[in-house]
Amino acid sequence: MKKLVLLAFAGAGYVLGARAGRERYVQIKKAASSVRRNPQVQSVVDDLRTEATHVAREATHKVTDAVRRNGSDDSASADDHLPPPGSTS
Repeated sequence: MKKLVLLAFAGAGYVLGARAGRERYVQIKKAASSVRRNPQVQSVVDDLRTEATHVAREATHKVTDAVRRNGSDDSASADDHLPPPGSTS
């Protein structure tokens, strides 16, 4: 997976920085598209998406539980601690 990410960034960097012209850009774009359509890549993407969703839900539950355990003070919101908009302090 790390190699795939490295290759993706290297390809993107080449496309953005290269002066090889439109033909080379089209070649790289086609190669990237074929990688993106690869069933193994799609499987990894789906697994990562599922894991990210799981981690996000777990984090949300932990934060919600922590807020409930610590109670909440309805008289003061988190915004009360921020400076007014446009101020420099």
